[in-house]
Amino acid sequence: MQEYEVKRGMTKDLPERIAAGFTDIFETEPKTEDGHYSISYGSMSHLEVWAGEKNKTVIVDTETNKEVLAMPDAEADAIILDTNKRFRQYLDLITGFTTKERVKRAKKAAEKEE
Repeated sequence: MQEYEVKRGMTKDLPERIAAGFTDIFETEPKTEDGHYSISYGSMSHLEVWAGEKNKTVIVDTETNKEVLAMPDAEADAIILDTNKRFRQYLDLITGFTTKERVKRAKKAAEKEE
């Protein structure tokens, strides 16, 4: 499970963006239960996302699809690359931060904890 900070000004419509992102990026409707949105796509057998406290963070829980890992390398690689690309785009959409910005913020947070 991973928690990502949401950019200021993007917290108001976070639950709507979480659901819309699944539809727009993964092209699938999420299952919704108690504010948690989940799908299964590509190399992820389970991707669950929900808003954190006061919509200032988003919490993401993933599980790897072991069937994909058992496939021949070329076939599995294509699925994994597509899934990772879409997952990064999804995080960009819901957090408002690019991958580079998220890494930078995660490093700062880790330094504070030490």
